Amino acid sequence: MKNIHKAKVFRVISFVFSILIQLAVLICIIIWFNRFFAVFYGISILISIVAVIWILNNKMNPAYKMAWIIPIMLFPIFGGLFYLFFGGNRMGTKIKAKMGPILKKTRDNLNDDGKALEMIRQQSDDVANQSRYIAKYSNYPPYCNEYAKYLSSGEEKFKKLKEELKKAEHFIFLEYFIIEEGVMWNSILEILTDKVKEGLDVRVIYDDAGSMTTLPYGYNRKLEKLGIQCCVFNPMIPVMSAKLNHRDHRKICIIDGYTGFTGGINLADEYINEYEKHGHWKDSAIMIRGQAVWSLTVMFLSIWDYIRGISEEEERYHSYQGSDADQLYDGFVQPFADSPLNQEPVGEGVYLNFINKAKRYVYITTPYLIIDHEMITALCMAAKSGVDVRIITPYQYDRWFVHSVSRSYYNILIESGVRIYEYLPGFIHSKTCVADDEYGFVGTINMDYRSLYLHFECGIWLYHCSCLLDIKKDFLETMEVSREITDEAQKKIPWVTMLIRAILRVFSPLM
Repeated sequence: MKNIHKAKVFRVISFVFSILIQLAVLICIIIWFNRFFAVFYGISILISIVAVIWILNNKMNPAYKMAWIIPIMLFPIFGGLFYLFFGGNRMGTKIKAKMGPILKKTRDNLNDDGKALEMIRQQSDDVANQSRYIAKYSNYPPYCNEYAKYLSSGEEKFKKLKEELKKAEHFIFLEYFIIEEGVMWNSILEILTDKVKEGLDVRVIYDDAGSMTTLPYGYNRKLEKLGIQCCVFNPMIPVMSAKLNHRDHRKICIIDGYTGFTGGINLADEYINEYEKHGHWKDSAIMIRGQAVWSLTVMFLSIWDYIRGISEEEERYHSYQGSDADQLYDGFVQPFADSPLNQEPVGEGVYLNFINKAKRYVYITTPYLIIDHEMITALCMAAKSGVDVRIITPYQYDRWFVHSVSRSYYNILIESGVRIYEYLPGFIHSKTCVADDEYGFVGTINMDYRSLYLHFECGIWLYHCSCLLDIKKDFLETMEVSREITDEAQKKIPWVTMLIRAILRVFSPLM
C-alpha cells in the first residue's frame, strides 16, 4: 500500500515538475530571442496587441477576458504567445473533428416526437421555454411520467447503488470523475466482477486528472484483466496543452438502460464519510427510472466512442425494460449534457432560467460560488424583486484560494437581499437547485468557470416531480446546521483579506 501511495505522489510531482520545466524553458527561449532579435521582439508585442483585440471582440465571458488581458498587458513579450497556445475555452480542432460524427449520431439517437414538451407547454409556457432551451442546445429531450428519487447523502446513494447493481441483468456503465480504492469502490468492484462472471457487459470510464492521486497509474489495465472494459478520459500527459483543462466531471451510473444515477457523489470514501477529509461531507444524488435513462446511456456511449475511436450501435442498449411494480411515476425528467464542444454554456443557462423565472423562491447548494456578471445580476435582481434567494456553500474548504474567491461575492449578493449560508459541519459538495416547488435540478455542475465552461458535465432537470419537495426539505434541514453570513459580519473582515480576495477574484476564471 505504501508503494502504491508513493507511486501516486511520484506521478503527481513528476507531472507538475515536467510542466514547470517546460514553462520555464519556453519563457527563457522567448526572452532570449527577444534580446537578440529585434524583429522577434516586435512580433511578440504585435501578437500581444492582436490577442487583446481578439479577446475584446470575442464572445467569451467578460470575466474570462479580463483574466487574460491583465497578464498579457503586464507581460506583453510572451503574454500574447501564451494566449495563442493556451488561451480560451475552445476544444482542439482534432477533438472537434473526432467528436463531430459522434455528436451527430447522438442527435439521431435522441430524435424526439415533441409530445413531452407539448405537455409541459400546456401547463406553463415559461417552463416549456426552459425545457426547449435544454433540448435545443444539449440535444437531450424531456420525458413524461418518469420516476425520480432524490438521495440526500453519499451514504444513501451508496446503499441504493449497491442494491441496484446487484439487480443488473444485461449491462452496467459507470462514468466518474474520481474513483478511489477503499470501502466504497472496493464494494462496488466486487459486485462488478461478479456481474462480469455472469456474462454482463460492464464498462468504466474515469477521468485521469480526477483520479490521478487516487488510483495507481495503469489502473485501467487491472480492470481489463478482471473482464471490466475500462477507458481513461484525457490522460494527463506531461506536455503543456490547453486540452488538459477539459475534464470529464460527470458522475453517471446506468444499469440495464432502465435505472440511472447522477449527482455530485464520486466513488471515493470521503463521499460516504468513511473518513473525514474536510469535516462532514454533505452531498446528494438522484436516481431515475424509465425511458429518460436512454439519454444517460447515449451520453455515456458518446464519450466511450470518442475515447475508443469506434462507432458503436447504441440502439442495442435501448430496449431493456424493468419492472413497474411499486414505482411512483410523476412529472417530467430531462437529463442533459454540457460540454465545451457545443459552444453554449447550457449549465449556466439552466441556472439562469431557474433564477430569472422563479416567482417565490430559489434555493441553491454549491461547493464553489465563482460566478460571472450575468449570474450576479440575475441573483441580485431576483432578490430585489422579492424572490427568496438562498445559497448554501461550505464552511470548511478544500482549496483555500477557491473558497476565498467564493467569499468575495458575498457582499454584493447580501446587500441585494440574497441570503448566504455556510455549512458548519464541514464541506458541502452537492449541486442542487429548486424553485417554487415546481422545478429543480440535481447534477454535477458547480457554479464556477470550470464546470460552466471547460468540463464535460451532466444533470437532471425536473418539473412537477414529487422529489422536488425532498430537495427543498433537504435544503432547509441543511440550512439549520449552517450559519447565515450577515452584512455586519462582512464589515468586520480585515481590509487585507478583502484585498487578497479581490485580487484572486480577477484571476478566478483561470483557476
